[in-house]
Amino acid sequence: MTTPTASFVNIGERTNVTGSAKFRKLITAGDYGAALDVAREQVANGAQILDVNMDEGLLDSEKAMVTFLNLLAAEPDIARVPIMIDSSKWSVIEAGLKCVQGKPIVNSISMKEGEGPFREQARKLRRYGAAVVVMAFDEKGQADTFQRKTEICARAYRILVDEIGYPAEDIIFDPNVFAVATGIEEHNNYGVDFIEATRWIRSNLPHAHVSGGVSNLSFSFRGNETVRAAMHSVFLYHAIAVGMDMGIVNAGALPVYDDIEPELRELCEDVVLNRRPDATERLLEAASKFKGDGGQKKEADLAWREWPVDKRLEHALVAGITDFIEIDTEEARARSTRPLDVIEGPLMAGMNVVGDLFGAGKMFLPQVVKSARVMKQAVAYLMPFMEAEKARLGDAGTSSAGKILLATVKGDVHDIGKNIVGVVLQCNNFEVIDLGVMVPATKILAVAREQKVDVIGLSGLITPSLDEMCHVAAEMEREGFDVPLLIGGATTSKVHTAVKIHPNYARGQAVYVLDASRAVGVASSLLGRDKGAYVAEVQADYVRIAEAHARGQEAKRRLSLADARADALKLDWSAYRPTQPSFLGTRLFADYPIAELVPYIDWTPFFATWEIKGTYPILFEDEKVGAAARALFNDAQSMLAKMVEERWLTANGVVGFWRANAVGDDIALYADDTRTGEIARLHTLRQQIARSTEKRRHVALSDFVAPRDSGVADYVGGFAVTTGIGEEVIAERFNRANDDYSKILSQALADRLAEAFAERLHQRVRRELWGYAADETLSNADLIRETYAGIRPAPGYPAQPDHTEKRTLFDLLDAERAAGIQLTESYAMWPGSSVSGLYIGHPESFYFGVGKIEADQAADYAARKGWTLAEAERWLAPVLNYDPLRAVAAE
Repeated sequence: MTTPTASFVNIGERTNVTGSAKFRKLITAGDYGAALDVAREQVANGAQILDVNMDEGLLDSEKAMVTFLNLLAAEPDIARVPIMIDSSKWSVIEAGLKCVQGKPIVNSISMKEGEGPFREQARKLRRYGAAVVVMAFDEKGQADTFQRKTEICARAYRILVDEIGYPAEDIIFDPNVFAVATGIEEHNNYGVDFIEATRWIRSNLPHAHVSGGVSNLSFSFRGNETVRAAMHSVFLYHAIAVGMDMGIVNAGALPVYDDIEPELRELCEDVVLNRRPDATERLLEAASKFKGDGGQKKEADLAWREWPVDKRLEHALVAGITDFIEIDTEEARARSTRPLDVIEGPLMAGMNVVGDLFGAGKMFLPQVVKSARVMKQAVAYLMPFMEAEKARLGDAGTSSAGKILLATVKGDVHDIGKNIVGVVLQCNNFEVIDLGVMVPATKILAVAREQKVDVIGLSGLITPSLDEMCHVAAEMEREGFDVPLLIGGATTSKVHTAVKIHPNYARGQAVYVLDASRAVGVASSLLGRDKGAYVAEVQADYVRIAEAHARGQEAKRRLSLADARADALKLDWSAYRPTQPSFLGTRLFADYPIAELVPYIDWTPFFATWEIKGTYPILFEDEKVGAAARALFNDAQSMLAKMVEERWLTANGVVGFWRANAVGDDIALYADDTRTGEIARLHTLRQQIARSTEKRRHVALSDFVAPRDSGVADYVGGFAVTTGIGEEVIAERFNRANDDYSKILSQALADRLAEAFAERLHQRVRRELWGYAADETLSNADLIRETYAGIRPAPGYPAQPDHTEKRTLFDLLDAERAAGIQLTESYAMWPGSSVSGLYIGHPESFYFGVGKIEADQAADYAARKGWTLAEAERWLAPVLNYDPLRAVAAE
């Protein structure tokens, strides 16, 4: 078996009372709010799975596990990552399984008590649809040698897969990472034994995964974090290469393998790989001189200007330096036979270095986009010479790695991510045809056929784009296309691609691309000599994903709509007296001062746009990404100052308030205090997922508004804001200057300013415009943590997944005329840097996710909206827990 290349999955361990003293103190003190912040920080810093352990002698572990997991599920920014339920007590594991939404992972089971209990626990876990960590542990104890590790894992695999029918892709073997360099000779080969056991598992136990607790390896050097981090980096470098695909590790503290000081790297490799008998002694002797210095190579100075021109061009591309690019490009041109030779020679060689460094995780996205700017400016300088040559000699174009068409699908206006992907592909010698935003299927396919493209890439951010991608795939099938189809964007996923898009395109292959860093590898594999094997691998993977998805959906229990409504959140309205807003109707905030919005920017998502994970400003101290993040931030500050001073953008917003009462799952709005004439109705959706605790109700947004029969006259507000007026002009200016870096930077800043505008107006609503929290004094950090009273849920997002509700909101606000914000046919807002939503002021309101809904609620919702069932199934497709038979009619 060949092991497919996969990303390494970081498992966050700080939500573990046995591994984090801070977390243990918070849980034992009952401070679950602060404990949630620990989980949130783990996710923001790149944890892709959260390991939750409550095994502490003084705790009611079962109760603590259930309480914490239920709280996690109500936090959308945390609940988006899978949960690993970690306990040595089966009762705690089972209690956790009953309250985790989505697919859980259990850590762990083993054969330490024999095969009987192992089988029993495995059968139960299979019924729960859980993935499971299997420790290399049997009746004789933990496996410490290669032979023991492989024997136990093979035995467990046979029982799980052949006997019980456990899905192999849901098995994660932990072959035990033990400490090396302890001074005990028997321990010297522990690192090699783990690495070789990993290689054996991935080659002999098909589809199983391998994980491990990496920090155990360097226990002998506790106190010397530089040496420990270097050991972890060296160990992971070799373990990942042979198939280790997940692990408990602080990724932010890892140095890049190539950047470890060469002497320290060699010493660590000697120890980890057991290459010489005196390896431990040599590392111990040298350890003190590396303590605290990071073990990093020092940057070169401007001496690079003395290098040969080819090396100067390479350095300029890698470092993103444009200062001397025309001088060096001219020198290279003067030495070359043809100007094209400069592109196909030193410039492309330099970009290959950039691509290799990026692919190896040694460069980061902002740096790569800067490299593209250097390349484009060099090519722009050469173009007049190439045009002159073309006039004399005829056309002689440069070869490329392939021609790729990119488009944001019809109805969607978001393209920052697509632009980044395009730049990265161009950096790797792909020719990119970018059709922009809101591109219908007919145009995508017409241009693809006319230009004879090798790959089509679709992007989208809003949920209706998922259906549009399915439509494009079906049209490609109908028209006989067979080129690969790449799928990417914030709402897309591997599961959706496998379950919904892939079946529509049998002639070709749809492939999900997680982010820009994966795009080149996927495109190269799809166009390379081994394309057939790669496609077969993807198809087999998608079959497994679709089957696992179907099993998971069957395993989840949901209530009927009637039962969910019977268990609705029932607030006490008897003593509630809503604060009356300062006005009813709408108020325009035209040409709002951009300078006032800058302090409200949440910078963490800005860095995420550039695929730099971490919480601002902590990420500046990160050994791996800190320098790149700081450089990006400085560039952003400089551009932001110009945006304000030179008035690059216009910010418009509109706010409205109306009398309101809940009518079942709807919210009726009235023009005035008489509540005699209903002017609009907002429709909401209700959670139907079965609960394991009576404390959590089945919520809809209407639960936070006083019911009509309560006698309480309540209020609801709404808003729409944009900071995108002028954004297109700025982006096009940078585009003409061959400056993709500044173009994407300006778009990302405009996007952040729109969110800041929404934050600032909501603050003013609470303090003055509605005034229900007139004494509020919250810091920007408090605002980001959403510690304010009331909520501002947005149509199309978790609390109300139906994007069409924006139409009602925009009509109420007259947002298109007043603020200049348009809605596309898929209800995306244009300009793209726009935000809209509702204001709900009840002090007990909170953010939540509706999750999947059943057929009875889809039919009920259709009746309330005046839709056909097919229309409801079209617009609610991402949240349906069934596959509608009317898929064609919904188009």
